[in-house]
Amino acid sequence: MMTAPKITFIGAGSTIFVKNILGDVFHREALKSAHVALMDIDETRLEESHIVVRKLMDSAGASGRITCHTHQKAALQDADFVVVAFQIGGYEPCTVTDFEVCKRHGLEQTIADTLGPGGIMRALRTIPHLWRICEDMTEVCPKATMLNYVNPMAMNTWAMYARYPHIKQVGLCHSVQGTAEELARDLNIDPTSLRYRCAGINHMAFYLELERKTADGTYVNLYPELLAAYDAGQAPKPNIHGNERCQNIVRYEMFKKLGYFVTESSEHFAEYTPWFIKPGREDLIARYKVSLDEYPKRCVEQLANWHKELEEYKTAERIDIKPSREYASTIMNALWTGEPSVIYGNVRNEGLIDNLPQGSCVEVACLVDANGIQPTKVGTIPSHLAAMMQTNINVQTLLTEAILTENRDRVYHAAMMDPHTAAVLGIEEIYALVDDLIAAHGDWLPAWLRR
Repeated sequence: MMTAPKITFIGAGSTIFVKNILGDVFHREALKSAHVALMDIDETRLEESHIVVRKLMDSAGASGRITCHTHQKAALQDADFVVVAFQIGGYEPCTVTDFEVCKRHGLEQTIADTLGPGGIMRALRTIPHLWRICEDMTEVCPKATMLNYVNPMAMNTWAMYARYPHIKQVGLCHSVQGTAEELARDLNIDPTSLRYRCAGINHMAFYLELERKTADGTYVNLYPELLAAYDAGQAPKPNIHGNERCQNIVRYEMFKKLGYFVTESSEHFAEYTPWFIKPGREDLIARYKVSLDEYPKRCVEQLANWHKELEEYKTAERIDIKPSREYASTIMNALWTGEPSVIYGNVRNEGLIDNLPQGSCVEVACLVDANGIQPTKVGTIPSHLAAMMQTNINVQTLLTEAILTENRDRVYHAAMMDPHTAAVLGIEEIYALVDDLIAAHGDWLPAWLRR
């Protein structure tokens, strides 16, 4: 009989996310006896997650054990899989700081977790702790595989494989499979009928091919149907989560211009480019339905909903959930049993996409089986898509260099190269903004930035 793995969850106070990941795990035969080690620095949130995970395990008929830890290294001891999902500095104070300081300098943001000043500051707060996890893994679970869900995904993943190339890791997001489901919903078709090939960088990957299966078993290009539905006002459908602020116009308009559909949401994409958010251009905000300050609004709503959900989980006799779209359990099952699976992951570009910088972090299809996580070669992507991605990779390159070499100048340079920031602010204004952000974040940032 196959032994069960140990799964360590760093950031286990993120109870809803823990519920989704482990709900999937407990419904896989090879994983349902796993030892789950929950780790968080917040003891209250950790205990809340413990209650939910125990009920999940019992409801699924799983027979594993759960341990709770406030010390990272103890949680990681002999782990087979390490799931990482946390936010250094949280919504308050750090996310609020990123938005308020940028707004004072005349720079509006939507999400601020991937690029721009918000993404840059989040990377500077986050990467040092990801490195500490890599250090501990090297010591107590060197053969484990890290499944990283922490943003800014590309910069975090890049910084880890640059400093700790021996750590087995993959950056995971749900935008590829999630957007495929959204597009199927927009056209009232079954998501399982879709076939696609996608590639690019995190939050800016494109469906190079997007097809649906017909009644006779052949596949046809879905793009003409999608474009016709948009032109006829039949797509996009209202937001699946009931969020009326996010209407997905930006992505459909970019689809019309580029000929390919991007994987991340309109509210994300609007701040990765120079075209949608400009001072005094309320007409653009209105036309493209850009939801400014979307992430802070979402955080406030999620915190309020979370307290309600938690009370329901605490009093429920059992917790039954539908499978999530997250890749984590699929990867664990494939690595543990050898049963092959295909996922989309963020990995080092080593001959995968020819016309993006080698060594940069790219998002491609990966085969997963007993041999590990094996990225697949894409080749050359359309030149206009590569050109757009390069503007984002410029920021990622400079920020990663900044933190690897402890070079404050490169932080300014990263902000200067950000497409949205450069379209709004002058050079001196960008320097002043970075200075104010560093001062406002204080000890949340590495000490070398304040020397």
